[in-house]
Amino acid sequence: MTTTQVPVPAGARLVLATHNPGKLSELRAILTPLVPGLDPEQIISAAALDVPEPVEDGLTFAANAEIKARALAQATGLPAVADDSGLCVDVLGGAPGIFSARWCGHHGDDAANLRLLLDQLSDIADPHRTARFTCAAVLVVPGRAEHAAQAGACVAEAPAVTVFERSMEGRLLTTPVGEGGFGYDPVFVPLQEDEPGAAGRTTAQMSAAEKNAISHRGQAFRDLAPVLATLLA
Repeated sequence: MTTTQVPVPAGARLVLATHNPGKLSELRAILTPLVPGLDPEQIISAAALDVPEPVEDGLTFAANAEIKARALAQATGLPAVADDSGLCVDVLGGAPGIFSARWCGHHGDDAANLRLLLDQLSDIADPHRTARFTCAAVLVVPGRAEHAAQAGACVAEAPAVTVFERSMEGRLLTTPVGEGGFGYDPVFVPLQEDEPGAAGRTTAQMSAAEKNAISHRGQAFRDLAPVLATLLA
């Protein structure tokens, strides 16, 4: 059997590799309606556990998400979900990309990251301010240790890994608008909002339900939901 190395709350069925409360709420809202019988409180985050954060030294969103999910699954013995996401700006060659959360030089300062990005794009005309949010969602299911029938040795099955990657296209404003969301949401206008007759709202002006319906993260986790439904049935 898989050995649990850290205590987990009773009733927990799934752990998310995030310390961001906004992201936990967002992912709970996406997953629970799509996974029958799954209560939001059965989804816990890494922030609720004493699990060291792994070094995210992957070169892609999918690689970093898998690093986080593998570490959490190994530490808790629970199925672990992680996502790695970021903003990819065309005129910056796809940057900030995997460095989106620490674009200013240190991790987690949304305001500083946004200020730096807007400074870097200050001379870029509106038609060239195209960008996309990209998310890789990864599920790692811990392997089970089984005894080889003849050799009598304990053999550990490799964890099962499922990966989905999705994007949301849009463009960037020159000044932040809206109080919702997090990260670069206040300057990102999704393609759907940029069409004739649309309101032109940023993702920070949308309700959580509206954003989840079109977001990169919403798409990736909706793709993952049937896998989770089968796993947790």
